[in-house]
Amino acid sequence: MLATVTGTYKNGQIILDEELPVKSENAKVIVTLVEDTVENQEKPKRTSGLLKGAFVGEYWFSKEFNDPLDDLKDYM
Repeated sequence: MLATVTGTYKNGQIILDEELPVKSENAKVIVTLVEDTVENQEKPKRTSGLLKGAFVGEYWFSKEFNDPLDDLKDYM
């Protein structure tokens, strides 16, 4: 069984925000650290009308790009 529980690492100890969902005294754990700076960073503002990525600049596609496909004619 996998379960996720949040907590805080302070002075060499991990203080959990809630009890573990397992009642075993010997439970294996995996610890993943999340930096505070990631949570506090501002998200970049989105600007409408600008397309960034693969289609920036000139690109080419076939004139038959929007033509129906013969493979799908049974479903159309």
